[in-house]
Amino acid sequence: MRKLLFYLVVLCLALPLISSADPGSEKILKMSTTTSTQASGLLDVLLPELKKDTGIEVKVIAKGTGAAIRDGMDGNVDVIFVHAKAREEKFVSEGYGTKRYAVMHNDFIILGPGNDPAGIKGMKDAAAALKKIALSQCKFISRGDDSGTHTKEQNLWQATGLEMKQDTRRIVKKGKAREVTFVHPAGIVKWYISIGQGMGKTITFTDEKQAYTLADRGTYIKYKLGRKEGLDLVVLCEGDSRLTNLYGVIPINPQKYPHVNYKTAMEFAKWLISAKGQRLIADYKLLGQQLFYPDAIPNPDKPEK
Repeated sequence: MRKLLFYLVVLCLALPLISSADPGSEKILKMSTTTSTQASGLLDVLLPELKKDTGIEVKVIAKGTGAAIRDGMDGNVDVIFVHAKAREEKFVSEGYGTKRYAVMHNDFIILGPGNDPAGIKGMKDAAAALKKIALSQCKFISRGDDSGTHTKEQNLWQATGLEMKQDTRRIVKKGKAREVTFVHPAGIVKWYISIGQGMGKTITFTDEKQAYTLADRGTYIKYKLGRKEGLDLVVLCEGDSRLTNLYGVIPINPQKYPHVNYKTAMEFAKWLISAKGQRLIADYKLLGQQLFYPDAIPNPDKPEK
């Protein structure tokens, strides 16, 4: 009887602690992000410093921006870190995210073989370069995965003035199948190849086929200079203002999904746009090449007035 009373007393004392434990108070964050933040190596630099400063551990789910945004819409993650500004702003306006925080940018580039059979080397107009590739019927490899890069590619194709066709295809990534609807040049036979893969695999496949593709500069530099295999692909078209590649971070709205770890998501977002986070982004270089440029604090090393 005394033992029973003892356990009841212990249980009563523990109940307030159990009831006050908020599952969202754990510093474990589920983040869906674009493959380029992972493939470029940036997360390998940011996340250890984040944990050192805040104790936050991030479980990364890397996929195309479209799929990452869907994770947020379904309430499957606490935060998204992606690069398709118009889609991000729509995500917030529809109530799925609380706010978009501008984090950084780099740019998109059109890659191809050194012998450049389509003759686009040095072109500044990205849409004109794609049109020239299409008219020459040289092979072009599309990610075809509803990512931010794929979204940009579709916008550029539509700017070419070529006839477009809408297509819906089933893609499988990491064992999960889904349908993707997108536009591409009409009348294609063999020159346009949509593979439904991330940026790294797309660059590698393009290199194998000695074809053309649209890529983000960060992943290209990582694959070109950061691996012993290297790449034969070269940058053939760059500098068009339409090729700017903006990244934003968005905490998921706790009013829509009360289970999300909003407090930690906000701490993560604020750390990313802090002087420390922005400095790490600015300082991340590969063989002297800068991969990303901070947007929240463009000059993080400059003392604030």
